[in-house]
Amino acid sequence: MKKQLLFLPMMLLLLTGCGGGQEGKNGAEALAVEIRGEYMAMTGYSLQAQVNADYGQRVYDFTLSVTNDGEETAVVIREPEMLSGVTARIHGEEGTLEYDDLSLETGFLDGESLSPVSALPTLMEAARTQYIDRCTLTDGVLEVHCADPEQDSGTGQEVTLWFDAQTHVLTGGEISQDGRRVIACQITEFTET
Repeated sequence: MKKQLLFLPMMLLLLTGCGGGQEGKNGAEALAVEIRGEYMAMTGYSLQAQVNADYGQRVYDFTLSVTNDGEETAVVIREPEMLSGVTARIHGEEGTLEYDDLSLETGFLDGESLSPVSALPTLMEAARTQYIDRCTLTDGVLEVHCADPEQDSGTGQEVTLWFDAQTHVLTGGEISQDGRRVIACQITEFTET
């Protein structure tokens, strides 16, 4: 019970910037708080998504599968076919890449750590912990925009998440770096494990 009470003030602080859409400000805020709590309590998940990574002069499309058991995250490339089976395993701050004589150097999208392989875990972390700048509820979709409250809009990393308002399933997301969208994800399957 004490843990739940400690999360409530933190969630309210994270939601101070939420705004409403057609279905009202209070409805969007309440739903965002409810979904945030569910994702914070989640002990594991699996998902599959289409990921578009835009490096400016080059664009890559991937199909990725992600599983998380609460301790380790495994990201498996499904497409393109030539990279099918390449697996990244992330445990805490450490990660390994498993493959059979294949490599694709895409580089980082933010100059530090954001890559197509880390995009989906980044979206899940945003759903659980990032500061919510604003949110809207329109036509059964909750849009949640996360950003660093100490930075100006359009600077640093910003994340936009879309949830199904009925099922609370994460259906997609975008990651922007300094005002330019670098990752777009459409989640085709999502299961809490």
